Amino acid sequence: MDNTAADGSPVELYALLPDAGEPALIHAAIPAGATVLELGAGAGRVTQPLAALGHPVLAVDNSEEMLAHVRNAETIRADIESLRLDRRFDAVILASQLVNTTDAELRRGLLATAAHHVSDNGIVLIQWHPPGWFGNVDSTPGQLGPVTITVRDIVRDADLLSATVHYDHVDRHWKHEFTARKLSTSDMRAELAAVGLRFDGWLTEDQTWFTARPNHRSSAAESPSVSGDEEAQAT
Repeated sequence: MDNTAADGSPVELYALLPDAGEPALIHAAIPAGATVLELGAGAGRVTQPLAALGHPVLAVDNSEEMLAHVRNAETIRADIESLRLDRRFDAVILASQLVNTTDAELRRGLLATAAHHVSDNGIVLIQWHPPGWFGNVDSTPGQLGPVTITVRDIVRDADLLSATVHYDHVDRHWKHEFTARKLSTSDMRAELAAVGLRFDGWLTEDQTWFTARPNHRSSAAESPSVSGDEEAQAT
């Protein structure tokens, strides 16, 4: 089996990384026992702590190799933007700065999926690169658990930032290239509104996480699934 996900993320690395406080942040923002849909769950570094905190979690990722590491949660292999389940959740998580994609159509699709699956009284929790992040990225190494993380080859071009993230653990090395698009808060509010969500508030002081609430059910949020290879499994 290929050990790299479709977006280039090294599966072995993501199985090694611990959470960075996201489960506690999310748990504090939602009701006890709230049902959770996690979009882009990867190898479950957030999924599993949330399940341990008492939340029934459905983890979605398009990598079978990533989902093979998830335990104590239901999993579905699917592309996020085409996922349409006949279920609503108390909380929907869209993390990993996925909304900063350079593909505007994909961004709208990701948010439409979140809007489709959140209950009328539920909450969507979104992680993004806020505008200020783009000017502050540098090559100073950081640490997440046992892994040293360094961003290199940083290139800024108008509202785009491209770079390569290097990960080191003992004698292992991985790298992952990415390009992110800078969005203003007004841009993001407009994107939310387009799929029937409204900005609710900042979840963190550095504004890397915010919440949204359902406004109305838009046609984008209610569009049918176009995924032909969805796979559901209990793990």
